[in-house]
Amino acid sequence: MIRPRFARVASATARLSGSLGAFVAALGVIIIWAASGPAFHFNDTWQLVVNTCTTIVTFLMVFLIQHTQNADTAALHIKLDELIRVSKDANQELLNLESMEPAHLEEIRQRYEALAKTAADIKSKKERCMPCEGRPAVHP
Repeated sequence: MIRPRFARVASATARLSGSLGAFVAALGVIIIWAASGPAFHFNDTWQLVVNTCTTIVTFLMVFLIQHTQNADTAALHIKLDELIRVSKDANQELLNLESMEPAHLEEIRQRYEALAKTAADIKSKKERCMPCEGRPAVHP
């Protein structure tokens, strides 16, 4: 019961904290705090108020945003796994990337980096031989 409620509150808080309204409100609080400085003679308590408030808000926001990020990442992984699963020619090895050892992940990353470079080279050669209509040929 508490977890679903927390998830809803965390998601809503993360969404609202990234809005223009939240930025304007935070800016307003800082302007009011700064403007009140002369009334408090810029004393230590005046400074401590903003320091304490920002520390508390930052501490809580770290956990709320991390929770939301974890949920978003999990959903994204499920969607990508489904796309890989239903693709006929997909490499099924990619379904478990998040649980692989770092060395194996690096090996796969290097393999795909090489594939990307090969594809870019082929595209470059093709464009030199057969430029797209409407675009002038590129001559190095």
